[in-house]
Amino acid sequence: MAVTEPELRAWGERLGSAATAPLVIAISGELGAGKTTLAQAICRGAGVRDFVTSPTFALVQRYEGARFPVYHLDLYRVESPGELVNLGWNDVLRDNALVLIEWPERAEGHMPGDVLHIEIEHHPTDPARRVLLAG
Repeated sequence: MAVTEPELRAWGERLGSAATAPLVIAISGELGAGKTTLAQAICRGAGVRDFVTSPTFALVQRYEGARFPVYHLDLYRVESPGELVNLGWNDVLRDNALVLIEWPERAEGHMPGDVLHIEIEHHPTDPARRVLLAG
């Protein structure tokens, strides 16, 4: 579906409020497509009251949601799946939490089997819209 940024935020908030832990959501898309915008909206829907930043430099952020913890991981700077151990990857995945992973392709071979995959793309003819693929 093609969405505007406000529609993307509203969709993400609905997803976050409906989510039950444990749940891993893999968010893929090119730079600037809206991955962090979507992750922020999902966090808001899950009851995170803190300001949600892009974890590009910290790589992992942990927030307290209304019903469970929420982890936001940005794997853009991960050069090999072996680096995941240093991020506490296994501990994060074992926690009864909502886990949002940007750039999940950097964890190739280490993603759990039960993941909700979401892809965000720039709309080919309308720069104000994004194409959202979930499933």
